[in-house]
Amino acid sequence: MGKSREIQKRMKAVGNIKRITRTMQMIATSKFARAQQSALDSKPYTGALFDLVRQLASAGEGIEHPLLGDAREGSRELTLVITSDRGLCGPYNGTVVRTALNHLKATPAAREGVTEVVGKKGAGVLRFNKIEVGAHHTQFGDKPGYEDVQRLAQDYIDRFTAGEIGAVRVVSMKYFSAGRQKPEVFQLLPFKAESAGGGNASEGAAPLYEFSPDANALLGHLVPAAIKAQLFQCFNDAVVSEHIARMVAMKSATDNAGKMGHALKRKFNRVRQSQITTELTEIISGAAALE
Repeated sequence: MGKSREIQKRMKAVGNIKRITRTMQMIATSKFARAQQSALDSKPYTGALFDLVRQLASAGEGIEHPLLGDAREGSRELTLVITSDRGLCGPYNGTVVRTALNHLKATPAAREGVTEVVGKKGAGVLRFNKIEVGAHHTQFGDKPGYEDVQRLAQDYIDRFTAGEIGAVRVVSMKYFSAGRQKPEVFQLLPFKAESAGGGNASEGAAPLYEFSPDANALLGHLVPAAIKAQLFQCFNDAVVSEHIARMVAMKSATDNAGKMGHALKRKFNRVRQSQITTELTEIISGAAALE
């Protein structure tokens, strides 16, 4: 009886785990739907803003902006790593942190610069790898607000303009579809106008513009807005990718718990059948001995 009771306890424990993982899967699915909508809604605005900045920057000679151009050689870089606060999301955090570590190892300016992190999981792994974390941003959570992201982007713009840092790169998970997410190292500052809009500009002769106010004044408003929009898009992509990873991980855990429950049930039935057979044999043997 001891063995069958032990199997029953394991069956009960596996059943409880299955209920928990199924509930977490349902919650992740619900959050994924909302986060996906937010990520998709912001993409048209970001893309249109990027295309407008690209067209302005290439419209004529003499148009310059301090936030445009290439990274400053020999200057310190700032690397922002976007991870999650919670685990149980499969390889999501590991993939992002691995990409960040490879970037820091391959780029001396980033390795000698400042590293900032979003999310508890990334902060713990970076500190374990003896990487000094300059700032740990905890204000974003599962639903990053545009105001919080805007303040962070403005801080980077101010530090870049003052010459404190020469480039800002963001390491995060980019969302393409529910079946495809990919870690990337994105250059936030300085803003690359030639890559704005994702290469969707039409081929042919460049259009001519008349600017009112002048192009430099327009870029003074549009470039910071584009940088803030891109950082907000990075956060949105990271959140929806996290929910997808947790949804897949919890579904896999639920399926595995179900398979283990069936295996334990078969094992319990065999043990119980063996016990019943032994008890019947003992009863028959006792009755035969009394004859």
